[in-house]
Amino acid sequence: MDETMDLHAWAYRGVRAAVILHERELRRFLDTWKVAKARRTSLAGTLYEPGKTLEDILVHVLHWARDYIVWSCEKLQLPDPGCAPIPAVSDVEREADDYVEHLLGCWKQPFRSLPEDAFYEPQYRTRWGNYYPVEALLEHAVVHPMRHRLQLEDLMGDAGAGPPASALTMCDR
Repeated sequence: MDETMDLHAWAYRGVRAAVILHERELRRFLDTWKVAKARRTSLAGTLYEPGKTLEDILVHVLHWARDYIVWSCEKLQLPDPGCAPIPAVSDVEREADDYVEHLLGCWKQPFRSLPEDAFYEPQYRTRWGNYYPVEALLEHAVVHPMRHRLQLEDLMGDAGAGPPASALTMCDR
């Protein structure tokens, strides 16, 4: 059994849930990204910056998945989780599966022994200027790949009629 699933291996099960959900959503995003790539889904007509590619979206999601764990460890004064740098845009498609596995491995250890209250206070300034407790940032980390998966589904027409093109922009975090 994957030790992430072992309830007794975690001092705070709420953060265990966030780690498991992040893994599920990052994998779902990557699967959807691969379908979008295979279908040659176009970003034309969206508000993504001109010249942005599906590979740019993949790098963006991986960048933040890495940054959320690194930031959280910094704020909780935990050791660096040892996440490798994100593959370059030119290499990301070829390296995505291995990199996602590596990245998810980085998420599995750091928080196991921390008590619940370590995740609620204090609030820390994020790299984009908002203030979050670590718990809220971890929840944000779960939602981020979900948002981009939905965007890709909308572009492919897999989520109904989809939003107007103005709703299809790359968030900056």
